[in-house]
Amino acid sequence: MIRNWTGLYTIIQKEAERVFKVSIQTLITPWISALLYIFVFGQVVGQRINFIEGVEYIDFVLPGILMMNVLMAAFSQSSFSLYFQRFARNIEEILVSPLSYAEMIIGYVIGSMIRAGVVGVGIYLIAVLFSAANLNHVGAFLFYMISVSIIFGFLGILTGLWAKGFEQLNILNTFVIMPLSFVGGVFNSINMLPANLQTIARFNPFFYFIDGIRYSMIGIRETNPTTGLILILVSITGLSILTVSLFRRGYGLRT
Repeated sequence: MIRNWTGLYTIIQKEAERVFKVSIQTLITPWISALLYIFVFGQVVGQRINFIEGVEYIDFVLPGILMMNVLMAAFSQSSFSLYFQRFARNIEEILVSPLSYAEMIIGYVIGSMIRAGVVGVGIYLIAVLFSAANLNHVGAFLFYMISVSIIFGFLGILTGLWAKGFEQLNILNTFVIMPLSFVGGVFNSINMLPANLQTIARFNPFFYFIDGIRYSMIGIRETNPTTGLILILVSITGLSILTVSLFRRGYGLRT
């Protein structure tokens, strides 16, 4: 599928350079945000809650905080990068280059993975300061970090193709990603909800992402892992097919 390795490497290098060139926006901001979340919900609120599901509250909420920032970082990287190239009409240079659509898409997705990975590692190191940096299952941790970054890298590409202005880039983040993250079990156990709300929460895909990363870090799982695995595989497959199809049609790329 990949023939032009040099071209693919160039896109990845360009995306990585963008991450570190505007590091205040791409890295420092989510690290500060995570620090505030950890301090407020881990130290201030945690002093009153103490334990949840048998572990300290700060240990319970950290995986959710980490996952929330990782998926937002992956989404923002690909969406803003692609849209800005459309806005500046730099995308035309890529379209006429000897790159396949799959190679272009892979380049953007890997760029999202790089940004999400750096953000995630930074938050984990911050957690060390609060003695909340647990890691029980390294393999599961890497799987959820990588797979969720891929999913939201694709979603960012789709948003970057669809957006007609900079304000539209934040619509999905503001009205979908942030709300579903907060009700996906970031700060509470699903068992703390009324029975009817527990049923609704299980239809929230973010719940499975957060539950998976929480299991990898502290060994607590609140749902069937097979459901989360199927959701991730179906999402990656479906989004990849849709993205390649839109690129081939020139949706949002050609005027």
